[in-house]
Amino acid sequence: MGTHRNSIKRKVSRRSFIVGAAGAAAISVLPKAGHAAGELNVLVWCDHADKKLLAPFETKHNVKINVKTYEGTGTALSIIEQSSPGDWDVLVVDAPDTPLVAGMGLLEPMDEDSLPLDDLLPQLTTAPFNHVNGVRYAVPEKFGYYGVAYNKDKVDEADMRSAQVMWNPKYKGRVAVYDYYFPTMQLIAISMGIQPDKISMDNLPTIREKLLAMKPNVKMVGDIVSVQNALVNGDVDIILNGAEFAVSVLTPTMPQFDWAIFDEGGLMWIQGLCVFATSTKKNLAFEFVKHVLSPKGQGALATSECYWAMPANKKAVLTANEKKILRWDEQPAFLERSVPSTISQADIDAEMLDIWTEFQQS
Repeated sequence: MGTHRNSIKRKVSRRSFIVGAAGAAAISVLPKAGHAAGELNVLVWCDHADKKLLAPFETKHNVKINVKTYEGTGTALSIIEQSSPGDWDVLVVDAPDTPLVAGMGLLEPMDEDSLPLDDLLPQLTTAPFNHVNGVRYAVPEKFGYYGVAYNKDKVDEADMRSAQVMWNPKYKGRVAVYDYYFPTMQLIAISMGIQPDKISMDNLPTIREKLLAMKPNVKMVGDIVSVQNALVNGDVDIILNGAEFAVSVLTPTMPQFDWAIFDEGGLMWIQGLCVFATSTKKNLAFEFVKHVLSPKGQGALATSECYWAMPANKKAVLTANEKKILRWDEQPAFLERSVPSTISQADIDAEMLDIWTEFQQS
């Protein structure tokens, strides 16, 4: 487990994306030796810090929500280790990491009958990592894709629907790559007809060759803020590994930006919502879970100031323009050909990271 956990800590987090005032909105409060009766402490990603999500729950339950935002499961585990039992009530986690966190005894089992599972997209609720030994420990609340974000005034949009755009010489020197080795190499695998959970040491050499073959098209490799700024400033026209989370929050005022997944197959990320086993306010914590999963809560979460992405609830309250930006009507087709990004075995993960380092330095 230690090796697996070190692997998780190495991953660069997609949630490093914070735009403008959203950084100030991401409240960071560590609980002090437990918490008061009228408080709920949540350890979450920055999209849960919006008042439009929190205020209705606080008013209804006469409670204050203390928010601590973090990036990456390894960081969350470090925070938990430095806290006392009962300090935290609710956790947001990369859904594929749920078995790891549940296996450490940190999560409370969920009563599926009390959750609005019928309102949630079945492709998310039935994912195997929500359960451990038949017991549910996480419920999906938000999801999105690794694909391409782009300036539609500068590219042929038909090209953006094919994974071959990664090697298309038309875009030489016009691509920024979000510095996240894991999904980049999984997208290449999908283009080769290999599902992420089937990547092996045997096919890594071919994935390496195709990754290095992308380099003529790549102008820069950087964190999400850097590649997003490059797109906004016109330094690049495409962000590989970016999708709705990279540009949807900008689209209302910058309609030239759009995103897509590849026809060869989509690669999904999924957020899971959990309750801590040591919470002294489990009833209130589960009420918060249900609030986030409600149609209004889902609309607020999907359009967070930090980053936009798809709500898990089919009945999420979204405006017509928000649905258009999130390609909401296309989700059934997207989901049909998409698979979750999964965690590789430690030896494969380490080799992938070495290949990524070679790519960056080439």
